[in-house]
Formats: sequence, structure tokens, C-alpha cells
Amino acid sequence: MTSAAEQRALAEGRAAGNGQQATVVSGARRATPPSPPVWPGTPTPLGARFRVGPDGVAGTNFALWAAGAEGVRLCLFDERGRETQAPLTELTHEIWHGFVPGVMPGQRYGYRVDGRWDPWTGARWNPAKLLLDPYARAVDGEFRLPPEVYGHVRDWPEQHVADTVRDDRDSAPHVPKGVVVDDDDDWEDDRRPKTPWADSVIYELHVRGFTRLHPGIPPELRGTYAGLAHPAAVEHLVKLGVTAVELLPVHQFAHEDHLLRRGLRNYWGYNSIGYFAPHAAYAASGTTGGQVGEFKRMVRALHAAGVEVILDVVYNHTAEAGELGPTLSLKGIDNRGYYRLQGDARRYADYTGCGNTLHVVQPQVLRLITDSLRYWVTEMGVDGFRFDLAAALARSMHDVDMLSPFLAVIAQDPVLRRVKLIAEPWDIGSGGYQVGAFPPLWTEWNDRYRDTVRDFWRHALPDVREMGYRLSGSSDLYAWGGRRPYASVNFVTAHDGFTLRDLVSYERKHNEANGESNRDGTDDNRSWNCGTEGESDDERVRATRRRQLRNLLTTLLLSTGVPMLVAGDELGRTQRGNNNAYCQDNEIGWLDWSLLDDPGWRPLFDLTSRLIALRHRHPVLRRRAFFSGRAASADGLRDLAWFTSRGEEMTEGDWYAPAATLGMYLSGRDIPGRDERGAPVLDDSFLAVLHAGDRPVRFVLPGAPWAEAYEVVVDTAREDQTGAPGTVHQAGAEVLVPARSVLLLRVDRP
Repeated sequence: MTSAAEQRALAEGRAAGNGQQATVVSGARRATPPSPPVWPGTPTPLGARFRVGPDGVAGTNFALWAAGAEGVRLCLFDERGRETQAPLTELTHEIWHGFVPGVMPGQRYGYRVDGRWDPWTGARWNPAKLLLDPYARAVDGEFRLPPEVYGHVRDWPEQHVADTVRDDRDSAPHVPKGVVVDDDDDWEDDRRPKTPWADSVIYELHVRGFTRLHPGIPPELRGTYAGLAHPAAVEHLVKLGVTAVELLPVHQFAHEDHLLRRGLRNYWGYNSIGYFAPHAAYAASGTTGGQVGEFKRMVRALHAAGVEVILDVVYNHTAEAGELGPTLSLKGIDNRGYYRLQGDARRYADYTGCGNTLHVVQPQVLRLITDSLRYWVTEMGVDGFRFDLAAALARSMHDVDMLSPFLAVIAQDPVLRRVKLIAEPWDIGSGGYQVGAFPPLWTEWNDRYRDTVRDFWRHALPDVREMGYRLSGSSDLYAWGGRRPYASVNFVTAHDGFTLRDLVSYERKHNEANGESNRDGTDDNRSWNCGTEGESDDERVRATRRRQLRNLLTTLLLSTGVPMLVAGDELGRTQRGNNNAYCQDNEIGWLDWSLLDDPGWRPLFDLTSRLIALRHRHPVLRRRAFFSGRAASADGLRDLAWFTSRGEEMTEGDWYAPAATLGMYLSGRDIPGRDERGAPVLDDSFLAVLHAGDRPVRFVLPGAPWAEAYEVVVDTAREDQTGAPGTVHQAGAEVLVPARSVLLLRVDRP
């Protein structure tokens, strides 16, 4: 085992043969044109901001935080790619800044930052590398990863010390540039929907994948923000009835080297490199600033239709990976300031599985994140955020801490505390699983809900205790500290994993197209293929699968909490068994809109939209407070009651007994709170019967005082759900509930 000192000596010795200390040089640099005039400017705001300067002269103020740097050069690029350098000599509170007169919107730029090269202490400054401004509002060009974009010699023979050997080849021809953008939009004509949490129905979609094959969107707009803003796309959202779209990452991101080597690309976008810039590849209007206006117009169009915009954001790590990753931005600006490093400062602390973790405890990193969040709210118009691997952001020095600086800053921020905040409440580090632990203001992706509902419908639960909690709002997780049922974002599927159709068609992942020998993606799918792996021509198998889809969607939309659908699940979309389609920018990852016209799949959309409409009409299905299980009205009925198939209230023993059937009674007379005029909230009452068994069951409908009669509203055993079944049963009657089905009945009470 070579010691750190021996590794350092080896690297320095190797590099000395090239005439440099730990440096490889690729030859002399080209001469650069004379520097433009640089006036002092101001240290705030950070980034490149076009404005009118002294004496009414128009130009751009540039400001970059680089605490340990020895010098910063602003690099301006003309249309032919020629570079002009301008040193920023003003330094205020660790921020290098200057105002450059005559620099107008559309100008492309980057930075070169001088400093020590000493990877053993975490110092990785390399002025040969052109760096993207962390505050760039737009990015022009695509990230490629040739050897020149690495701060170290990527192909150094001794890979265990390769990251210590500096590479002095110029990266500018190979990396995108920031773009100066004119901020001239005041949003006066925008009207935010401001949908209350309890009334929300979230629809997770990919901007490119949702629009790429849509026949109603003009070809030139498909795959873009403008495509999502098109009336044909908006119409589907409105017909479906969702209140918010949750967009997979739209921050500027880069593709990983291992994907590019296999001829693939990062499709999902969880590899951010620009936290202020809309991803340029999703723009129909060009990449020299037009993407910003296009994104804003998309938000306006969705708001006009009553649909909020929530961004899936990745502030836990960046595309620069670990010590063997490229030098694109933060690593070359101040590596020690931006990233969590291990005791051996050559190495990165990795709580994300992506090579690095942003050091959110550092004030400047926290400022970067909160400035970015406020920008997307105030200047880009978005309504909320879903935080990828949020537990990594909540870590203090090492452990997850619900009093961490990040959560404390969010809680008191006058802008951010008013928008929707969703945590993916885990990371891969020790103690990183934090479902149910985030403080008030936050909602959480509830994977306990996902796993329980999947297990129930594949008849794999030992009893129904867990199912009772998940259907009624997960009070075991969230009934503390003033949190409400809508703290739980309920989902059965997400972008990560099987689609809903694949969940009932495959028991094993089929990720061969990813090029990793099917090793990637989870093996814990909790799926059931209904007897045949993959697509089947057997009509009995196909019918069972369609019924299971109806069961899963009905369960999701009847559960207390905030339901989240994945785009295409309402159409029967398939990824052919791929449960990790992060690199499938093709028909595997895109939405197949022909399913909407397929007689076999159209009824699924009709049922989903009908269930969402039912949810919107009935406040008993979207409660703002947890059930008490006690009588609150004069008739002595409780707000929530549970029944066995015998029509009797469940005893404690029933909860622990093996069962495949569960009856849930929701009282519309016992809804806590009042409406906007102060009147009590009254609604219909409902009885939901969920039966996961493979044989029919006879269910006795509860008699007095619960009801006089019951009207069937939804019966998932039916293929055609275009109209309410409408059958009325008297209280006390015994009804036959088909195998694997949900029966929702409206209660008739005196």
C-alpha cells in the first residue's frame, strides 16, 4: 500500500520530467487580444448583471466569490470563439468584481482563476481551465468531456495519483460559456394559482420526454419549454385535472463521461452544473439567452391554465464528480470552499453516490443555493421545489440535523417559506434515511406509502396495519410538530423505477439498454407480473394487469395526503421493464401519445381524470387535518372507521390477522375546520372496499347508524369507467367484491 506521502512524491517526480511541479503542459498558449477597460463595479449581486453604470454607460457588472484565489480573469468570447481576458482586480469580502462598459446581453463569458495547485490540501486551482460562472443565467454550448476539461491529467499512467498531476491544456474550446442576460421582466401579467397543499395533485414529467412525440405540438417545438407551453400539451394537463407539474431537472446539466463513452446521454438531468440557467437543450429559441424568456413564457402558460410549476432541483452535488472528475466550475473556483472534503483533502465526502457533496454548512454555498431558489421564484415564476436527496442538504458537519443551517435559512426566508417545499428525505450516507423527520413547512416523498401499496396489491403484506396508516395520511410519520396529512406526498411510481404498467408486467428489471450488464437499478421492485414476464398476448393476463392499474391509481387518488402521478402512467406507458431509464433519451424514456387513442388504454385515462375530479369535488378526500378516530358529531359516528368483510368494525386483533380485504369509512360530517366564510365543511361520506385477494369476497355493507344505503361510484372490476356504475345497495346487504378490485360507494344517510 503506497502512503499519501509516497503518492505525492511519485506524482511530483513524474511531473518533474515535464519541467513542471505536478504539472503537464501542452504547449504555448495563443496570444490574447488587449484587455477591455474594467471599472471597479460592485460585489453584489453575484454573477453577470447587465445595467447602466457610471455616466449612463451601459455594461455588465461581474462578481465572483473565490475566497482562496490569487487572481481572477474574466474571459469574453466573440462569435468566432476568440477570447479576450480582463483581470478583475477589485476584491471585496472574498468577491472579485468589476464593471465592463459596453458588454451587452448575449455576450458569452467564463472565468480563469489563479491559485495554488496542491490537491493534498484540497487546492485545485488551474488557470488553464475555463470555468462556468455559478450564477450564469444562461449557458451556450454543450458540455463534452475530452481530456482538456480535466484539471488533472485524466490519462496519467498511475491512476491512483492521476488527480495530483495538473494538466495545463486550455479547456476553453471544449466547454460551454455563460451568457449575459437582460433581466427586463416584471411578471405583472402573471397570476400564480397558489393551490393549497391539501388540494394539490402533482404530475411528475420530463420536459423533453413529455413533448417529444406529441402529435399536436409542432415538430420544431417538441422536446422544449415552448412545447410544454403549447395548447396541445396544456390541454392534456387540464383534462387530466392535475394542479401542478413537477419538472425533472431543468437546471443546466452535463453528461457523465461513462455515458458519453457508451454513446448515451444523461436524460433525467440529475447532474447539475448551472443553478441559475434553464437547461439550454430544452429551448426552441436558441441558447444565447432566449432560453430564459422561453422558460418564463412556459410558466405563464401553465399558470394561466391553473397549473403550478415545481422544479426538481439537485443542490446536493454537481457534475464535477470526485477527484477524478472534470473541472467545470466550482472545483476550479474554490474547491475547498464549495465541496465537502474528507480528512484526506484529496478525497471528496460523497453522501450522494455521485462523487461529491456540496458543503452547505459553508455560508457562501448556502448563499448560492438560496440565491438560486429565490431567483427561480421571483424572476422565473416557479411555485415550489422538490429537493433531490434533501438529507444531504440537512447535514451539519457530518450527521443529518433538522436544525441545520440550510433548513433554518429556508424556514425564515420571506420568499422561500411561502412556496411548496418537497424533500426527498434520504441520501446514501449513514443515518441518511429521514422519512417523517423534516420540520413543518416541508412535505416529503413518502416511500413507505409506495412500498405498502405495492405490497398490498401483490398480496404480500402480513396484515393490514401498515395499509391503514398509508390510506389515512400516515399519521404515524407526520402527526407531530403541527404537520398535516399533506406532509405526505403519496406515490406508487416515480421517474426512478418501473412505470405503473411495468410494475404489473415485470418482476425483474430489464436495463440491458443502459450498457451496464443489468447491474444498475434497484432489485427491490415489489412488483407482480400477473403470471407472465413482459408483454403478453394472453387476454386474461392483460385484463388482470389493466385491473391492477385501476386498483393502484384508485388507491392513490383516494388516499389522504398529496397524490403524485408520473406522466404517462394514466396512459399505460411502458419502459419495457427498464427501471433506471436515466440515460434513455429515446422511445424508452419518451411518452407514447398513441396510447391515448388506443381503445385498450384510453379507459385508464378516463378513470384517472374522473378520480381526480372526484377528489377535487369532495373535501373528505383531501383533508387538512388528521383523522381523530373519535365521534365529533351528534350522531355518534367517528370521522374514520375500519371494517372487516363481515361488516363489523375492526378490532385490534383484526389489524394483526392476515387479510386481503379492508373497508375504510370516511365521514363527510366530521371534517375539521371551516370554509372561507367560516361555515362548517360538510360533504358526502364514502365507504371504500379494497380487496387484494385472488378470489372474490362477500362484503357486508355496514348498517345503521353508518348508512341506510350505498351507491356505487367506482368499481375497478369494470373495464369501462366512463360513467358512474350507479348501482344502489341497501345497508346490511352482502355484495360480491371481485378478485383484486376496489369498490367505492357513496353513503346515503338520513
